Amino acid sequence: MSGSYDIVDFHCRLVRRPGATAALLRTMDANGIARAAVSPGGLIDLDQLATQIVDGGRSEVRADNDWLLRACGASGGRLLPFFLADPYTDVETYLSMAAQFHGLELSPAVHGFSLDEPTVAALIETARAARHPVYVVCLGRAGTRTSDLANLARAYPDVAFVLGHCGFTGLDARALTQIAAVDNVAVETSGCYTAIVGLALSRLGPDRVLFGSEYPLQHPAVELAKLASLSLSGAVWEKVASRNACRLLGEEIPCLPV
Repeated sequence: MSGSYDIVDFHCRLVRRPGATAALLRTMDANGIARAAVSPGGLIDLDQLATQIVDGGRSEVRADNDWLLRACGASGGRLLPFFLADPYTDVETYLSMAAQFHGLELSPAVHGFSLDEPTVAALIETARAARHPVYVVCLGRAGTRTSDLANLARAYPDVAFVLGHCGFTGLDARALTQIAAVDNVAVETSGCYTAIVGLALSRLGPDRVLFGSEYPLQHPAVELAKLASLSLSGAVWEKVASRNACRLLGEEIPCLPV
């Protein structure tokens, strides 16, 4: 790995509670993370989330994207807000606010929709106009699988999509095969096994793999240790840890320590 403050975390969350922003920034400092792409977190409790992942269902809770925007705005440019959209309620809101954000997140697990719905297409049209990357965590049900994301990405070849967690499970090698030929889909590494990160690098190439932590559900030190165990070359490490994220986010590469 390179020196401190050269890392960009492509996926973490802020939960609306006192001290959350300061705690995230302290954690970033302690782990050499210069910037982070941040989505709203804590919308539903983990038991309900697990139930909806397995059994289906929908929560109508609204992500507080306005609060997220304010919290990130007070971070000195270190926290880059993603708009977490419910396709059933947020098409017009995202359209009106897109210029203030750095990306779009879609969560079938929370909001219970399929990726082939017309309102999803409307959100993607806005993301395309705003040049936003679109982050999606796929599930195991029809309409929300990696194959469905691949179909969506083929329909929008000029939009950058990112498959969260390298797939539905920690060992989703099949997901990597399904997106291998879809060049505008990258993967984010939080939550998956080390072996899957290795497969992602070999099947997709280092330009399509991005470090993410899933903070606060996962500590960045754990995810960085996973990457360290792969003994990546300096060039591959820089791509995974910062360059790929900066390219998708339209950000400058963090300065390395002298």
